[in-house]
Amino acid sequence: MDKGTLIEFRLQGERRLAVADRPEGKKNWIVIDERGQSHSLKPQRVEYEVGGGYTPSEIAPFRAEVEDYLDPDSLEVAWELLVEEASPVSSADLAQLLFDEQNPVVCYAAHLLLSDDKIYFKKKADVYEPRSAAQVAEIKHQQTVEEQRLREREEFLQRVQEALAGNEVIWQDSDRLRLEALEKCALQPENSHRLAQEILAALNRPQNPDAAFQLLVDLKRWSIHENLFLRRSSYPVQFPQKVLDVSQQRLESISCDPDPNRLDLTRFKVYTIDDESTEEIDDGLSVEPVEDGRLRLWIHIADPSRLVRLGDELDLEARRRSTSLYLPTGMIPMFPKELATGPMSLIQGQVCAALSFGVILDEIGKVEDYTIHASWIKPTYRLTYDDVDEMLELGVQAEPEIAHLAEAAALRSSWRKSQGSIDIRMPESSIKVKNEEEIAITLLDDSRSRQLVAEMMILAGEVAGRYAQQHGIPMPFRGQPQPELPPEEELLSLPPGPVRFCAMRRCMPRSEMGITPARHAGLGLDLYTQVTSPIRRYTDLLAHFQIKAHLRGESLPLTGVELQAIVFSVTAASQEATLVERQTNRYWGLEYLRRNPQEIWQVLVLRWLREDENLGLILLEDLGLELPHRFNRAVRLGDRLEVQVSTADPRQDVIRFRELANSQAEAAAI
Repeated sequence: MDKGTLIEFRLQGERRLAVADRPEGKKNWIVIDERGQSHSLKPQRVEYEVGGGYTPSEIAPFRAEVEDYLDPDSLEVAWELLVEEASPVSSADLAQLLFDEQNPVVCYAAHLLLSDDKIYFKKKADVYEPRSAAQVAEIKHQQTVEEQRLREREEFLQRVQEALAGNEVIWQDSDRLRLEALEKCALQPENSHRLAQEILAALNRPQNPDAAFQLLVDLKRWSIHENLFLRRSSYPVQFPQKVLDVSQQRLESISCDPDPNRLDLTRFKVYTIDDESTEEIDDGLSVEPVEDGRLRLWIHIADPSRLVRLGDELDLEARRRSTSLYLPTGMIPMFPKELATGPMSLIQGQVCAALSFGVILDEIGKVEDYTIHASWIKPTYRLTYDDVDEMLELGVQAEPEIAHLAEAAALRSSWRKSQGSIDIRMPESSIKVKNEEEIAITLLDDSRSRQLVAEMMILAGEVAGRYAQQHGIPMPFRGQPQPELPPEEELLSLPPGPVRFCAMRRCMPRSEMGITPARHAGLGLDLYTQVTSPIRRYTDLLAHFQIKAHLRGESLPLTGVELQAIVFSVTAASQEATLVERQTNRYWGLEYLRRNPQEIWQVLVLRWLREDENLGLILLEDLGLELPHRFNRAVRLGDRLEVQVSTADPRQDVIRFRELANSQAEAAAI
């Protein structure tokens, strides 16, 4: 390189032209660019030599002259001429081909075209080879895709700004991926979400899950109380269209009943007893006088298997869901709602298909005789628990069956206690939310009516289990290992009621499900299977399939191995659904407390979580909510305190209380 040579180099990625001025050391040259700035360059930094005889003042005119030749479309012409022969070209060759000369201006223009090109040519040593037609087509396709992506991104951001401004926006199909990315970012904080972060950055918002959640709320895609527990679960909120289509077909025309010889029990009074809000009515009760003045108790269970075939779309969807989901904001049914609350349910005044369990008890409450039939019934009364409690209290003479059922339930409860049942009665509550504005928390009374229904359902489960054991039918049996309860003197040292029950509850092992009979310690039964909720619990439906096939004298639809595999998958799904219900109830319980910061709550000290840290579990007695609390004074189990909410954040699952001075604990200390 000589003084006056015009060269090209890069400075922080920017292309620069400069003129060689003088050597520096053995290899470097001092060059001066068009701005008059000097640079010390190693030879390898020189990317192109234009030629000699230039001064820095001539760089700008030279660059302007080059601009006239920089037409990228001309490269495509050159490529078309060279691609078939795959002939490599230098900058000078391309200048000759395009401009029919090789002066410094056109040669440098050719160099710029080739070095900036990303489509037609690729550099190899000091020359450029034309890419194949297939390669060029693919590159153009990728460029088109990227241009479309960028265009869609800008249009998406425009729609976002419109929505944030309060204007109505029609989201496009191309927006789905970006909106889903925001949802995933909010739902999966442990993962990285590049696309969501790009969107948040473009909107000058923090790039974190909370910001993604808030953006979805601001866009009115989500509610501020969006159920993230449900969204994170695999539980489907909507039914697939093919399931809805089958459901509609069954509504319009019920196919052939697999049980044509049903026992006609429509002559009996049938009482359905549920909460007022219950929509899936799956059990009813009757009483039939028999010889010697004794009574046969009838437990009628709705028969959805009349409308469902094992392995059809309805069955597979119910299996996937495993259970109906009962949330404060409403129910998500296991079957499409029109079926579940319509022809599957036991509806007052209508002839309904059922699986009926007729049971005669002996004088101490043990099952003496039983019978099981696919049946027809006609529910007479739809009663609430309050209705039945009132009838029992008033001794309504016109409905003696209610009193008979209550007496039988008490007898059964006494018999199960003699068999070792473990009675734990912790306060329970029902949380109902209307339009996310009204939250109502109601304590569920441990009333005679609820005990009546519970005992009859347990009785049906024992009878079904007996029938399956007697005939060798694989069934989804439920068992519970014997717990190791605290010593009697230890339990008696605890205050009676919730504190003592809480200590017992901690010792109770989780119930288990298998295809062979197992003792259920909590219920005091040697065998037990759930059959009373086939509309809302899939394992109950499986039991119906098995029992009804045997009653008809047909081969069982499921072998033990097949049943075990289904029970395993359904149990896992059911546990996930139960967790969603528990988390959602806790969220709305905390939200209720957050909205009532001035309310004074009386709480009971239930048990210690970490006694050395004064961290315990308290029961809000008016609400039936159990929550952690760190005490700021000495308390004992069973003490009652008055507290107010100091901090509540349901989204972060945070609740803190402050203790009020006029509590029992302080009075006792004084």
